[in-house]
Amino acid sequence: MSRIGKAPVIFDNTVQVSVSPANEVVVKGAKSSLTIGMKPNVSAKIDGNKVVLTPNDDTKESRAMHGLYRALIQNAVTGVTKGFSRGLELQGVGYRANVAGKKLELSLGFSHPVIFDIPEGIEIKVEKQTSLTVNGPSKELVGQVAAKIRSFRPPEPYLGKGVRYAGEQIRRKAGKSAGK
Repeated sequence: MSRIGKAPVIFDNTVQVSVSPANEVVVKGAKSSLTIGMKPNVSAKIDGNKVVLTPNDDTKESRAMHGLYRALIQNAVTGVTKGFSRGLELQGVGYRANVAGKKLELSLGFSHPVIFDIPEGIEIKVEKQTSLTVNGPSKELVGQVAAKIRSFRPPEPYLGKGVRYAGEQIRRKAGKSAGK
């Protein structure tokens, strides 16, 4: 058995958790609702205010899925109560971010602005023109959106320009050495 999978997922009264016959765990909270589909080799059972997961057999895959699904359900419970956020910083001359409706407009030094459609369930806040925060209930989706925005102009090692995660350290390289 997985060490992580052995621990039950504890939730409070503001969260409703249910297990469907199709082996899906539905987590509903004040912010939103998330569904986790599970393979048939792991089963979930609700016991009061906690979810207990048990592997149905002792194969390597079911032991691995045991811990995975426990972590996914815990992330869903945390997401519908508190939510997740990821900060991004834009560094470079003229680099700006602006949110207009459900679109994020980025000026990243290209000849055209980069337009990014904000997915359903994700909220992007622009604090300053050079820093933004991606918020949402799904940890996976928040990370995926932040990585997609970063991929438009990843930080380069010579000048450090680009889109980086908040607090990310970029390993800098020395430029060309001057002539002898």
